[in-house]
Amino acid sequence: MIVDKRMSDFIDLMDRGNTPFLDEIEKYAGEAGVPVIRKSMQSLLKFLLVYARPMSILEVGTAVGFSALLMSEYAPEGCHITTIEKYDRRITVARENFKRAGKEDCITLLEGDAAVLLGGLEGAYEMIFMDAAKGQYINFLPDILRLLPEGGLLISDNVLQEGDIIESRFAVTRRNRTIHSRMREYIYELKHNPMLETCILPVGDGVTLSTKIQTGRVRENKI
Repeated sequence: MIVDKRMSDFIDLMDRGNTPFLDEIEKYAGEAGVPVIRKSMQSLLKFLLVYARPMSILEVGTAVGFSALLMSEYAPEGCHITTIEKYDRRITVARENFKRAGKEDCITLLEGDAAVLLGGLEGAYEMIFMDAAKGQYINFLPDILRLLPEGGLLISDNVLQEGDIIESRFAVTRRNRTIHSRMREYIYELKHNPMLETCILPVGDGVTLSTKIQTGRVRENKI
């Protein structure tokens, strides 16, 4: 746990909850072993959607459609969500969930590898939610920055890896070392890229909030 479990449970207990249909999807995902965003992340996402009121959202990592449907509940009327997923089984379930929710007109599901699909996208997305393969975040970033307009918001979930991010790469299991190294590289880039202003929050499994600042603006370190 990044935050003390008792404190996390207390905060989650204060949440007013979701619609019965979202609860149903979350329950299904838990039983099927499909990860969905945690309660604390759900709460943060709801707040950001109501506050920022984005009219165009890009999600990288649909899973079974839970987060896309949650965003559609809190985004302003007329907002369109584009979401990307490559796993066939999850795509089938997500499409069915979008259909059952009556959200097919406001959610577009793109099937395939985000590393390929992102390069073909045009236009701008006022909010981008990264919740896919953690080791690929750094590879997605060039296209993400291209698609994010000035003032746009990039939300990256699961960046602290249950606290393992602060450990030496040799302290994490061998199979997780590549993801560990790439996530550290990703966080460093978010904090040092001159086009971004980023904060890191210990919410859920860690989240970064980044906004794109004036293109070409160089920030000076102040003493």
